[in-house]
Amino acid sequence: MAVPIQQQIKVGAYILKQRLTGRARYPLVLMLEPLFRCNLACPGCGKIDYPDEILNRRLSVGECLEAVEECGAPVVSIPGGEPLLHKEIGEIVAGIVERKRFVYLCTNALLLEKKLELFKPSPYLTFSVHLDGLEGEHDRAVDQKGVFQRAVKAIKRVQAEGFRVNINCTLFNNAEPARVAEFFDYATELGIEGITVSPGYAYERAPDQAHFLSRQNTKNLFREVFRRGKGKKWQFSQSSLFLDFLAGNQSYRCTPWSNPTRNIFGWQRPCYLLNEGYAASFARLMEETAWDAYGTGNYEKCANCMVHCGYEGTAVEDTVKHPLKALKVALKGIGTEGPLAPEIPLDGQRPADFVFDSVVAKAVEETTSEAAE
Repeated sequence: MAVPIQQQIKVGAYILKQRLTGRARYPLVLMLEPLFRCNLACPGCGKIDYPDEILNRRLSVGECLEAVEECGAPVVSIPGGEPLLHKEIGEIVAGIVERKRFVYLCTNALLLEKKLELFKPSPYLTFSVHLDGLEGEHDRAVDQKGVFQRAVKAIKRVQAEGFRVNINCTLFNNAEPARVAEFFDYATELGIEGITVSPGYAYERAPDQAHFLSRQNTKNLFREVFRRGKGKKWQFSQSSLFLDFLAGNQSYRCTPWSNPTRNIFGWQRPCYLLNEGYAASFARLMEETAWDAYGTGNYEKCANCMVHCGYEGTAVEDTVKHPLKALKVALKGIGTEGPLAPEIPLDGQRPADFVFDSVVAKAVEETTSEAAE
């Protein structure tokens, strides 16, 4: 696992504190989304389908740092949109680092070299560059030629300047295990710190609805990929038990509260991937969200989800409870043979509730009212 020991110790101490205080639900990673605007239009993305009134909005530096304090998570991931489009992103990151929180700034890297002067190398800052495969696969995934080469160039520059860098990789059902393994070999040769990998989530409004993975397909794909990684030095920025879950060896339910999201609308219910309303504060998000109404087996939209923002927290909790099991997986590698762990039955799930349009309409109305005041 490619997570620095300093980070492991701090996160471990944080988890221990939560358990000693008897807190059943607590955040591990704050998903801080300061804007939705992006300089790419990836067909598998459901984050850019908003009117201009919404795409032009930004969280302020103060709002971002208030969210960090309010949530209290030891790790802050800054996705988007493209965070580097935010004019104050340097101040936001500096404020989080000053608070000794570990920041993962997610970026497509198109602006990374240009904006690099806004940041200082720190053990608390990692640039998480989106690469969804080798050149052909990645440029297809982002629907623009040349992005892969520009991203790789930026990675090498950032590494040379002394920054931490990892790769954020999303896989869809058109992924070929041999090519994914070749990509992981390439990423390892690049010298990046680690790979964050996840199956794509079926955003209901993503332009491309044909290539999202079912849970069965996810397990088969990752078994094929990890089988090709035996004996290689691939490093992942995730727990060994989460990777084992992707390969179908663990029966987990998601813990959406472990990765709460704060964006321009407020605190998003129930998670980063689903937009089903907002809370005005983190406390209200935790206290008032009907958590049991969501998750695979509970809700139709969650049926095929195996994404890290829902399940990494579950795997980390399992690691704390069963460290010997986690150590065994870490030492022996991910299981790629034998029967799959029991799957969650779907016969009791409630049907999907499509509320996106009403949420956006309300946000546009509020934005218009604020501008008129």
